[in-house]
Amino acid sequence: MKTNPGRFFEDYTIGQVIRHAVPRTLSGGERALYHALYPARGALHSSDEFARACGLPESPLDDLIVFHTVFGKTVPDISLNAVANLGYAEGRFLAPVYPGDTLSSVSEVIGLKENSNGKSGVVYVRTTGTNQRGEPVLDYVRWVMVRKRDLSAPAPDTVVPDLAKVVAPADLIVPPGLRFDRYDTDLAGERYRLGDYAVGEIIEHVDGVTVEEAEHMLATRLWQNTAKVHFDATFRPDGQRLIYGGHVISLARALSFNGLANAQMIVAINAGAHANPCFSGMTVKAWSEVLDTAETSAPGVGAIRLRLVATSGTGTGLRGEDGKYLPEVLLDLDYWALMPL
Repeated sequence: MKTNPGRFFEDYTIGQVIRHAVPRTLSGGERALYHALYPARGALHSSDEFARACGLPESPLDDLIVFHTVFGKTVPDISLNAVANLGYAEGRFLAPVYPGDTLSSVSEVIGLKENSNGKSGVVYVRTTGTNQRGEPVLDYVRWVMVRKRDLSAPAPDTVVPDLAKVVAPADLIVPPGLRFDRYDTDLAGERYRLGDYAVGEIIEHVDGVTVEEAEHMLATRLWQNTAKVHFDATFRPDGQRLIYGGHVISLARALSFNGLANAQMIVAINAGAHANPCFSGMTVKAWSEVLDTAETSAPGVGAIRLRLVATSGTGTGLRGEDGKYLPEVLLDLDYWALMPL
């Protein structure tokens, strides 16, 4: 048998290192498709001239293009037989990625926990994406629920990694040369700078996007995410294909432009949870909460910590009285972004 059925829960061991196929060279084509799908319009990722005015050699590819590409490489080895991708932590964007760069991914298994039903378990991995020079561009932890092949296989020793709740501001990486002391708010599309936001402030982004099956399938193929729950309508008992969680992240991030247009670069993902499934036909809306702010050593560059919530409902509710996510909450993402002071 030459085909690969993917790994099941019992195939993982603590300390296991997995090099993922296939390296991928990114171009302006990925950027064009990304901006058409969501649509993203952050100035730093849209204009070479704007990026040069901010001290960079050219416009870098969108941070989430990098995330989706590195993530997609891991799917055949980590989550091909996943029930669901559960969460993220300790994510850091370590270097800009430009058209022409080639990205590769490697993961280490850092945690295992079999579920009480004995049919699946949670696998924790730390994934690192590198460029063609072997330089790390992205590092993050995620955990995913994976089916068991053999229900009689013994449960492994439970190991749940101790993960930081937030990336410290001192550990945020500002791209070399980046400066916002000559930042043009007119061209960026919004006048609000870091000092205009207060911790605890809620920003209800006013737009919404209805998820179409065709767009989701294009996005899933674009990032080479081969998880069966996204492609195969016979894989779930309800006959529905789950919308890829990264698609929801990018939709919500694009919607947040209205109110956070100057949150230009994502530099860290502190935590994230796909709270409830998203299916074709749902309309995704988003709101953000300001969690923290910080300064950096780069001229005019500050950092803003945001909670980005994608929802299929209205309002800014997050959890019910029982502490569980409300059924309409699709995504709860905690991240740092760079913003002009």
